[in-house]
Amino acid sequence: MIYLTLFWEFFKIGLFSIGGGPATIPFLIDLSSKYPQWYSVQELADMIAVSQSTPGPIGINMATYVGNTVASVFGGVCTTFGEVLPAIIIISLISHYLMQFKEKPFVKDMMIVIRPVALGLMSYALLCLVQISLFNQNTHKILWINTIAFIVFYGFMNKYKKLHPLIWIGIGAIFGIIFL
Repeated sequence: MIYLTLFWEFFKIGLFSIGGGPATIPFLIDLSSKYPQWYSVQELADMIAVSQSTPGPIGINMATYVGNTVASVFGGVCTTFGEVLPAIIIISLISHYLMQFKEKPFVKDMMIVIRPVALGLMSYALLCLVQISLFNQNTHKILWINTIAFIVFYGFMNKYKKLHPLIWIGIGAIFGIIFL
C-alpha cells in the first residue's frame, strides 16, 4: 500500500508542478505536513540542498530520495515513475494535438497564463526556502549565522560571478562543517 501511496502522491506533484523542479517544492512542503513520518521540513531543506548539488532535475532527485527514504529502492522507483509519468502523458498529448492548434488564440492565451502561475509557484518555493534556512522553525527567531552566511555568500557570488558553481558548493560545505 505504501508503494501505491508514494506513486499517487508524486504523480499528483508531477501533474501539477508547472515550471519544473523548483515548482515541486511547495507540493513537497505540503506533503511533509500530510505525511510527517516521511520527512520533516528541515529534512526537506537538506534534500533540496543535496538535489541542487547533484546532476539531474531537482524534482526527480527529490522524488527518488523520498521514495528511497520511505520505502527503500522500490519506493524510489515508484516515486520517480509517479513524478515523470504525467510529463510523459502530457508531452505525448501536446505533441499530437497541440501542434494542430498552436496558432489558435485560446492556446496562445493559455500559454500566457501558465507562465505567471509557474513564476508564482517558484516564488513561493523561494520564500519557503528562505524561511526554512534563515529562521528557527520552532521559535521563528532569526538564525544569525545562517543569515550572515547568506549575505556574505551572496555578496561574494555577485562579485566573483565567473567562479564555477562547484567551487561555491565546496566553500559552502566547508563553511557548514566548520561553523554549524
